[in-house]
Amino acid sequence: MRPRSLTRRAVLAGGAAAAAVTACSTSGSPRPSPVTEPPEQVLLRTLIADKERTVALYSSLVAAGHDALAPFRDRHQAHLDELRKHRRPATPSAKPTTPSPSQPTPTATPKTSLPKLRDLERRSAAQRTRQLADASPALAQLIASIGACEAAHVLALPRSL
Repeated sequence: MRPRSLTRRAVLAGGAAAAAVTACSTSGSPRPSPVTEPPEQVLLRTLIADKERTVALYSSLVAAGHDALAPFRDRHQAHLDELRKHRRPATPSAKPTTPSPSQPTPTATPKTSLPKLRDLERRSAAQRTRQLADASPALAQLIASIGACEAAHVLALPRSL
């Protein structure tokens, strides 16, 4: 007796049945894979949020009558404008630009002093060197330039207001 061979129709029917069983065994509807933001865009989002806080702090001090700080604010604003040129449009799952939880949003208060501004500039400059690892060459050059400017601010800030 000859072994029974499978017909093409039987194989297709079996495949369709297997697919139906597999589809029924999964729970819920299929989820789309999450779209993750490229590391460089996450870095840009962080840099932009940091610069926005710094510009806001300097702006509030300039508005309070400390005109000597206006050039420092203007340089930070120029950095912010340049960083925004590198940002890609946000993806639907991308998080909006928000302040980092580790760094509270600075505001100008009577307690804001030049030593605190120097410390902010010093910490920012040090952070830039760590951020270079996640950047493309063009962005790394910009970040290094921003860090150098922040380091210069530490020395150039006036001694008193």
